[in-house]
Amino acid sequence: MRINHFTIRNFRKLKESKIELSDKETIFVGANNSGKTSAMDALIKFLSKDNSKRINTTDVTLCNWQVINKIGSDWAAQDENPIEIQPWRTLLPSLDIWIHVETSQIHRVSHLIPSLDWPGGNLGVRMQLEPTDEYTLEELYTDFRNAEKAARETTTTAQQNEGSTFSLWPKTMRDFLDKKLHEYFSIRCYLLDPANPTQLPENHVPLDRRPFDELFRIHVINAQRGFSDNSSDEPNKHKLAEQLRAYYDKHLNPSDMPDANDVTALKAIHDAQVTFDGKLEESFKPALADLSEMNYPGFLNPDIILTSQLSPVDALTHKSGIQFSVPVEDTETSADLMRLPENYNGLGYQNLISMLFQLVRFRDEWMRIGKASKSETANEPLQLVLIEEPEAHLHAQAQQVFIKKAYAILRKGIPEHLKTQLVVSTHSSHIAYETEFTSLRYFKRKAPSKELSVPCAEVVNLSTVFGDDEETLKFAKRYLKTTHCDLFFADAAILVEGQAERLLIPHFILKKYPNLNKSYATILEIGGSHAHRLKPLIEALGLYTLIISDLDSIEAVKSTKVQPERGKKYRSGNDTLKKWFPLKSDQDELLDLPAVDKITENGQVRVSYQCPFEVEFNGKKEEAIPYTFEDALALSNIELFKTHAKDSTGMLKKMCDAAAKTEFSTACKEMYDALSGVKAKMALDVLFNIDPSLLTVPQYVDEGLQWLEEKFTRNIAPKTAPSTKEAE
Repeated sequence: MRINHFTIRNFRKLKESKIELSDKETIFVGANNSGKTSAMDALIKFLSKDNSKRINTTDVTLCNWQVINKIGSDWAAQDENPIEIQPWRTLLPSLDIWIHVETSQIHRVSHLIPSLDWPGGNLGVRMQLEPTDEYTLEELYTDFRNAEKAARETTTTAQQNEGSTFSLWPKTMRDFLDKKLHEYFSIRCYLLDPANPTQLPENHVPLDRRPFDELFRIHVINAQRGFSDNSSDEPNKHKLAEQLRAYYDKHLNPSDMPDANDVTALKAIHDAQVTFDGKLEESFKPALADLSEMNYPGFLNPDIILTSQLSPVDALTHKSGIQFSVPVEDTETSADLMRLPENYNGLGYQNLISMLFQLVRFRDEWMRIGKASKSETANEPLQLVLIEEPEAHLHAQAQQVFIKKAYAILRKGIPEHLKTQLVVSTHSSHIAYETEFTSLRYFKRKAPSKELSVPCAEVVNLSTVFGDDEETLKFAKRYLKTTHCDLFFADAAILVEGQAERLLIPHFILKKYPNLNKSYATILEIGGSHAHRLKPLIEALGLYTLIISDLDSIEAVKSTKVQPERGKKYRSGNDTLKKWFPLKSDQDELLDLPAVDKITENGQVRVSYQCPFEVEFNGKKEEAIPYTFEDALALSNIELFKTHAKDSTGMLKKMCDAAAKTEFSTACKEMYDALSGVKAKMALDVLFNIDPSLLTVPQYVDEGLQWLEEKFTRNIAPKTAPSTKEAE
């Protein structure tokens, strides 16, 4: 048994989001405020048995309150108004869960089989926040009308008599439900028909029990784990000690249903308690004698008897219950002198140890290890573990180690017929790096629209982005392994040709583009011959993307590289320009292409490449057509490069020497010839010899960065074509 997918509706930013789970690990990735935590909280609140984790009014998608308040105002304005449950179902949070069931486990899901015609395979349940029953909805109607009327009349009287402007509760249905939601609404569960998975069947009736309590074992590690500095006296800080105590109580405590193996431990505890009680009585005799001088206990008052109750688990709750032994070379040093309490270990190690031990505890609770086997029922077929932001306090390598080992720890010693699914939400590119590409689920932020007046999220299953193109998928997976997957957490992407651009463009952004500098735009070095392979991924992520590419002029016949010139029938050898955008290869056509035609129709992607621009050279205006980034940089900074001819080496020196020529055509030719050197070294030499703030940004790069700067200045979200809903 496993969870195939679930669909969340009307829960915070998740207006309607289908999320598919992989068989083992599923990782939620995306930029800040993209909906990852909302998805985790939805699962926790719908599936948890804990009443403290109930859904609240703040969990309802914001734009839905306008419609809900309209229901309330209609109820208040009209004595007769249709009281229907269906509008509430379309506005309040719900969770559809689809599970795949093996034939051998059908007896476990007999209460979820929708009909005798069920063919086997997938079973679906909708968990819906709605009025508890029709009578409750009528009570809500009556109670809201009465409360709203009383508040309105009292407020009007107060305003007339005292000139007050305040309003009494409740002003709206939202105001009323902020206090009363759980009196009228609860989660009810319905079976779904696999043949029509998005709609409740006709004549549906709610289940008489929670559908997954005997099928799922749910465990959660929240993002806030309470670690702090070692000087803190805050309660509940010694997390590992608390976990060990809980584990001891659950699985090891000899006092819990003792057997023959526990007799020795219980006898030792009893003997220690008798000895300690005797010591207590002897030690407190003087103090109790002082009380007798004050006529206590006196006539008919109870005597004071001191007794202890020793519990071995209490030994784990003090600050030094858990200690860390510091390794030393001196074998004669006392081991006791080289120990530190739990809270003196680094926050990262505290977090790592705590999470790993929780995973062990989750596994052993599920498997009823030790004492738990005597008091609980059979194992649930599925364990679902939810972990929020495990990267807290962990350095990069520890993050990678954790995600590599977490699932293995959960599965250690587990029979094959019992399944485990791990869901992790993260902001860490290092965790994404260690995860199979097909296990990533990207949360894409969507801007407000006419249909939806607030920002929302859409979830992209990255395993389906490249379709059947195995070669492109293989490239993307290998490439993302080299970039630590920053793309999945960025606000925008800048794809560049090589190391020179990657080294210098951050300095350009810092100098000239303040709003872009405040945003998280990841710079990916991809090269013109491969950038187009990322097109499906970029489109799926919905990020603003600037492609800074090269013209790469080649001869029409021999396809050998050549210095760019007009009217020579040269072509571009750059696959990005030919296969992604603007889908052109004729050099003259590319040189004269208007800026508007360098932006995709949906405004999400812009391409920038070398184009003609005007240069002042030895007092004359000249037209320059660069071949690549390096000569474009030199041509844009001719006067600055002239001054650095003596202190430069390699390709930079050749560029500086060319800038000092008297003829412009000669300078351009020598710059083009110099491109056979190591380009990355030139960028490093520029950073070493020239203050980056003095550099003029090449025009084609500037145009692209200005475009991206404008998007962040105006806070414009990318337009995305309406997506068709996947068949569930």
